[in-house]
Amino acid sequence: MTTILPASDPNSTINRATIAETCGKCHGDKSVMQGSGISNRPFLSYRESVHAKAMARGNTSAAVCTDCHNSHDIQPASNSQSSIAKVNIPATCGKCHRTEASEFVQSVHGQAVTRGVSRAPVCTDCHGIHDIKMPFDQTTATATTAVATDSCAKCHEGVTLTQEFGVASGRVSSYKDSYHGLASQLGSKVVANCASCHGVHNILPSSDPRSMISAKNLPQTCGQCHVGASVNFTNGKIHLTSGLVSEVASHDMGVLGTRIVRWIYLPLIILTIGGMAVHNALIWRKKAAAKRRQERSVVRLSANQRAQHWLLLTSFIVLVLSGFALQYPDSWLAWLLGGSEFLRRIIHRVAAVVMLLVGSYHVLYLALSKEGRLWVKDMLPKLKDIKDLIANFAYYLGVRKLKPKIARFGYAEKAEYWAVVWGTIIMGLTGLMIWFKIAVFSFLPRWWIEIALAIHFYEALLATLAIVVWHFYHVIFDPDVYPVNFAFIDGRVSEESYKEEHELAYEQLKQQAEQEEVKTEEALRPTD
Repeated sequence: MTTILPASDPNSTINRATIAETCGKCHGDKSVMQGSGISNRPFLSYRESVHAKAMARGNTSAAVCTDCHNSHDIQPASNSQSSIAKVNIPATCGKCHRTEASEFVQSVHGQAVTRGVSRAPVCTDCHGIHDIKMPFDQTTATATTAVATDSCAKCHEGVTLTQEFGVASGRVSSYKDSYHGLASQLGSKVVANCASCHGVHNILPSSDPRSMISAKNLPQTCGQCHVGASVNFTNGKIHLTSGLVSEVASHDMGVLGTRIVRWIYLPLIILTIGGMAVHNALIWRKKAAAKRRQERSVVRLSANQRAQHWLLLTSFIVLVLSGFALQYPDSWLAWLLGGSEFLRRIIHRVAAVVMLLVGSYHVLYLALSKEGRLWVKDMLPKLKDIKDLIANFAYYLGVRKLKPKIARFGYAEKAEYWAVVWGTIIMGLTGLMIWFKIAVFSFLPRWWIEIALAIHFYEALLATLAIVVWHFYHVIFDPDVYPVNFAFIDGRVSEESYKEEHELAYEQLKQQAEQEEVKTEEALRPTD
């Protein structure tokens, strides 16, 4: 038989140092709590809390289970008489935290709780319930960055308080747009957040003379960071919004001045930058047209190949825009598609079908046409490509005086071509798995779709960056082809350009031309 010991005995199961473990015998056992429909998570969370750690250090004044839940008359939070009912939380926490509780009761939040406003926050809304950490622990809701965004935003970002209680909304978003908010998002630990100006437990409206944001107290409040702040420094609205402003705020000189500046600068920016863009576009068009008129006699792409390239190009761009619009719904890509998921999905799938059809046609083109078979032959990787790569690096690093002679397709074009083949296969397979997931995952485990989604996203990211960094350089930004390589339009390049980039192929082309010329002369030579 177990000997019952008094609570004062360190070996007692109800001694303050062992209360948590005693309660945890049931409340920490998952198998026991499952039957009751209650989670074992609260006990596990408490063990990581500031209270449990203080008790472990020997501070017997730290809160344990019975301090909040009572010993024998334990009631659920839904009971208005319970010590953990929302309305009673300040008094329960106040048993230990008297000063904080006293300030809270007098605050706008405490007064709202007293009036029975269920939406008003109490201690646990900001600090948590069981997993209570040190106030400025960076993993908590009371950390500097969290106070600036998450904690206060639960109530003060949105329209609920505005509709029901007339409390201005958009406070968190306007803070984020300010210097303080931007600095906080960049990781500053000293920049002002909500609590810096409004207080922590003693939050009062600006109309209350005790409030940190009352007119007479603002110089002192701002002076915590801005030493020497005067009345003039604090004169004006703090939470300026970029959209519509209230009737009251519209009379503030800061708001009016900001609005006037916006009215002046937005048209000015549009007219100035727009004029610059039109001016430069006219110059670019003229120079591009002149460059296109230059003699370009070497056929680089046939009409069939150009058609395939155009279909691939347009479908790829549409896939990138519509695909990343899903991954980044707040970006301009989503806005470009009207923010409609239905429209985005249709556009993405149509573009995907086009790309897959082009890919299928390309395989047939390579296999069945003479031109296609020659393409494959010239595109196959060779040992010379590795030698050319090394030699090119040596040339551009100044180690070698002469460039290597590149064939019809060099290592750069071969690498890009086979990357497109590989990427189309990967994107096609994973895309079809995602599209027809019900059929596919009738014989594959569900977790395969997560792998398919990951591959689809990262392959798309890789392909997009490769096009921007690699392909765009060679066809747009290379000084020898700028403003653009027109071969994708009419399939031709100049002899000079072809000789510069594909000298070996150029020599072969000239040799073939000379042989043809000799044959023609022989054919026309009169016979005896």
